[in-house]
Amino acid sequence: MADVSSIVSALGAGSGIDMAALANNLATTQFQLRTERLTAKSETLERQISSAASIKSTLSMLASAMGDRVRSGDLAPAASVTNPSVASASSPLGTTGKGSYTLEVLSLASAQTLSTPALASAESPVGAGSLTIRFGTTGASSFSDSGKEPLTIDIPSGSTLADVAAAINGKNAGVTAYVAQTTTGAQLVMKGAEGAANGFIVEASETPGEEGLAALAWNPAAGGTSARLLSTANNANFKLDGLAMTSASNTTGQVAPGLSLTLTGTNAGAPTQVSFSEPSANLSSAMEDFVSALNEVVGQLRAATDPLSGDLSRDPGAKALQRALSQLGSTVIMPSAADGAPRTLADLGLATQRDGTFTLDTARLQATLERDPAGVAAMFTPGLYGVYSTLDAISRAASKTGDPGSLAGSITRYQTLSSTVSEETTELADKQEALRASLSARFAKADTKIGASQSTLSFLKAQIDAWNGSGE
Repeated sequence: MADVSSIVSALGAGSGIDMAALANNLATTQFQLRTERLTAKSETLERQISSAASIKSTLSMLASAMGDRVRSGDLAPAASVTNPSVASASSPLGTTGKGSYTLEVLSLASAQTLSTPALASAESPVGAGSLTIRFGTTGASSFSDSGKEPLTIDIPSGSTLADVAAAINGKNAGVTAYVAQTTTGAQLVMKGAEGAANGFIVEASETPGEEGLAALAWNPAAGGTSARLLSTANNANFKLDGLAMTSASNTTGQVAPGLSLTLTGTNAGAPTQVSFSEPSANLSSAMEDFVSALNEVVGQLRAATDPLSGDLSRDPGAKALQRALSQLGSTVIMPSAADGAPRTLADLGLATQRDGTFTLDTARLQATLERDPAGVAAMFTPGLYGVYSTLDAISRAASKTGDPGSLAGSITRYQTLSSTVSEETTELADKQEALRASLSARFAKADTKIGASQSTLSFLKAQIDAWNGSGE
């Protein structure tokens, strides 16, 4: 309709008024206040989403960085072995060690390895029936059953040596198998787990008319060929500080407070040293970094929750996070700590100031480190308790999208409201456009009529002037 008005004006028949602009201005004025309110509301919601997301992200990055620092191992006493060819040392999850030990490895744990007689190929038939593997202690001519549940493997008709290996592996029950192509033919190799009690014998039950499995059976007590026993199952034997110890596996588990070993070689008669590092300097540096990072989060929160200018001044998620951080110093993060051991971040020197920011009481931290360095180190482990788990719990709570009282819950709510405002804005724009189009059409018709009237008036005036002129 705006085009019709322009054409009429161009022909000189219009009113001289820009009807398109008039229609547009009237429609805009009609919806201006509601449009401005929706725009302001949308901008506020976007700021709220951005502010809440930024705080949540900063907190998450802090928790992640602390987790990486804890897992790197430089905040807890790290165990090392002077002769690394003999063993490696570590601390079980959630534990710390201290001091030093002597280590003498007399023998390593081993697993029984057994072979079968050679066949032409892996696809050679072996008969049908079942194989039963019994576990216990094996020797060159003896077997002592451990009482462990035996393993029975059904061998169907037409099975090959490769099928037997697959059937054993499919049980996933302490024995693995493979077919080796040797110089004498294809041989089935069976391997058990480390440890003296994990030796095994093999018994065969044959299906009448499909014999052959008996060739795979083995029992040293019944005259089994010793040449088929490639290695025997044995425990590891070692001395820690001169005390005799044994382990069914070369991974020993905890043999002293905060110390587990992985044995890799022997050093009989030449003990080596196992010792723990002193992480006090790293712990002090970590606490300084921790306090600085916490203050970054607190600073964002303070600005966002300012009663006069904060976008999250009434946000429940931001308020909940503020409360959690304000209680951080006094929260017991090591509930299982021994009496007198550090239990809170305040024991590590974390102090809360009146404005909600944090500062590090280096004197208190140093006193705690001198009194109980192992207790401090235990607070920086990736276990269920400690600095990382506490901070991670706060971060996870702030990130729960299903909790309306969390930052993530607030973000979800603001995003929903923003979508609603966007829909209302689109609807309002459609209504404004409909009004503008309606007014343009109406004004174009009026302009045409005005133009026609003006043309008639001009014609009459010209005739009158002509008549008056002819009478002179």
